[in-house]
Amino acid sequence: MSNALIYIAIAVAVVVMAGAIAYGTENQKNYIPEDAVLSQAAEQGLLPKTGALGADLNKEQWHEDPFGDIAQKVREQNGR
Repeated sequence: MSNALIYIAIAVAVVVMAGAIAYGTENQKNYIPEDAVLSQAAEQGLLPKTGALGADLNKEQWHEDPFGDIAQKVREQNGR
């Protein structure tokens, strides 16, 4: 009897977690503005898995450096 209660509790917990995840996913759709624009990374789609731990991400490919021009000036001043 106690084993059956454990299995029932696990099943109920899995169903509750699945419901919470589904609710959270649907709820997040309410916070996407109408004029939202996809980022370059989202437009390119999924990355192929090339490494043992998953897709190899190159953040420099997708994220512009907002201080890149300032950094370039500092490098020029320091002679690098």
